[in-house]
Amino acid sequence: MRNKKQRIAAMCAVLAKNPNKLYSLNYFQEMFSAAKSSISEDAAVIKQAFEDVGIGRIETVAGAHGGIRYIPSMPQAARVLLLKELTEKMTDTSRILPGGYMYIADLFCTPYYVDGMAQIMAEWFVGARADFIVTVETKGIPLAMSVARILNLPLAIARRESKLTDGSVFSINYLSGSSRRLQTMSLSKRMIREGTRALVIDDFIAGGGTVKAICDMLGEFMIEVVGIAAAIVNRYPQKKRISGYRAIFELEELSETKIEISAC
Repeated sequence: MRNKKQRIAAMCAVLAKNPNKLYSLNYFQEMFSAAKSSISEDAAVIKQAFEDVGIGRIETVAGAHGGIRYIPSMPQAARVLLLKELTEKMTDTSRILPGGYMYIADLFCTPYYVDGMAQIMAEWFVGARADFIVTVETKGIPLAMSVARILNLPLAIARRESKLTDGSVFSINYLSGSSRRLQTMSLSKRMIREGTRALVIDDFIAGGGTVKAICDMLGEFMIEVVGIAAAIVNRYPQKKRISGYRAIFELEELSETKIEISAC
């Protein structure tokens, strides 16, 4: 494939499919049977185009083990549209459930919304030098997996009930911030390594008890938590059991007749 337009189109597809993954120029040389100078020129064209449109940047890493990688970003207009659409959907009173809850599971299972929220989070932590991402089952998994894909990081899932297939696990008892009930959380020891750096991603933070339990568990393995993010944070209680978190939306009010949510 020696046509420049074909090479550029194919390179864009490869880079966009695997964001934050480093590709050597030799990889593309072999794919297209092209000279290294041609691949470098193609990468420069892609870099300029992505920056002009505002959909990310191409980072060049020098050295024998260097190459190029695509670091995506969301244009401001697309971000505003996404947040507006999600706000309208989440404030629909038909989502109100008995007991002071709201139904949002469908939004966290819709790729367009999940990937959009994940992109916002990924931009927050692209420079955090995390080694992996942690979430707790179950609703937070799609969001955390999407963030992991964008940042090119592995995902570790904390379970409320461990499985035989998890192998050796570390378990902790904690008080849930929302239900005020004592619960158990387990994490497979095969998923984590001592002395690494983690991002904690969740769908919802109420009192912060669940996220604090994750952080405490990681601390037992000398793992540094370099970022905490949730799609939605409840305004109350204002004093959470954690600090330093970021959220996309804040739930301001949830009653039997009204939902108020705003973008942070």
